[in-house]
Amino acid sequence: MTRADMPWRATILTLYPDMFPGPLGVSLSGDALGRGEWSLEARNIREHGLGRHRSVDDTPSGGGAGMVLRCDVLAAAIDAAAPPEDPRPRLLMSPRGRPLQQERVRELASGPGVLVVCGRFEGVDERVIAGRDLEEVSIGDYVLSGGEIAAITLLDACVRLLPGVMGKAESGVEESFEGGLLEYPHYTRPREWEGRAIPDILSGGNHGAIAKWRRDEARRITAERRPDLLKRAPS
Repeated sequence: MTRADMPWRATILTLYPDMFPGPLGVSLSGDALGRGEWSLEARNIREHGLGRHRSVDDTPSGGGAGMVLRCDVLAAAIDAAAPPEDPRPRLLMSPRGRPLQQERVRELASGPGVLVVCGRFEGVDERVIAGRDLEEVSIGDYVLSGGEIAAITLLDACVRLLPGVMGKAESGVEESFEGGLLEYPHYTRPREWEGRAIPDILSGGNHGAIAKWRRDEARRITAERRPDLLKRAPS
C-alpha cells in the first residue's frame, strides 16, 4: 500500500483537543492536510476519565506537589486510539525524553504516522510508559505547561518532509541539521541594504564556488554556535 492509498496519520491524546490543528492548519502543513496527504485526529483523554467528573489524575505516591496522570485512564485512551496491531510509534512528549533530532524526524516522516501523548500536571504514571511502550521525546531543555505545543512542533517537523509538501525535494535537504551542520546564510534582493552587500561570490554564476562557499559558511556557523554538532558531521 502506498502513501497515496494511506496518508500519514497523526493521532494526538490530549486534555485539550481544541488546541489542534492550531498552526498545523495553515501554510504548508495546513495545505497538505486539506489535500489529504496527512490526517490529524485529536482525542480527549478525559473521555476515559473515572466517575461523574471524568477524573484523569491523582496525587503522587510518596507525596509531593502536583498531580499525576493515572495509568489506567491513559492506557484506556491509548488502547482506544491505537489497537495492538497499529504499527505507528507511540510517543510521549516529555522534558526528560530523548532530544528530538532531524534524523529521528526523518524516520518518523517515512513511516505510517505517529500516536502522540501530551502529558499534563507533574507527569505520567511510570507504569503506563512501560506498559504501552511509550517513547519519551523532548524538544529542548525547558519545561512547558503541557505536551501539546511540543507535539505541534514534532508534527510540523515531520509533515514538512512528506513527499510533495515542500515542493522541491532539495528544500528538505539543504537546511540545518540535514548534513550534520547548521545552514549557510541566505540572501536575496536588494543587492545592497544599509551598507551591507550580498557576497560577490553568490552573484558570479560559478556554481562550484558557490557550493564550496556555502559548505564553508555552514561549518563556520556550526563551529561558532553548535560546536557539538561538528563531532558528528562528515568532513
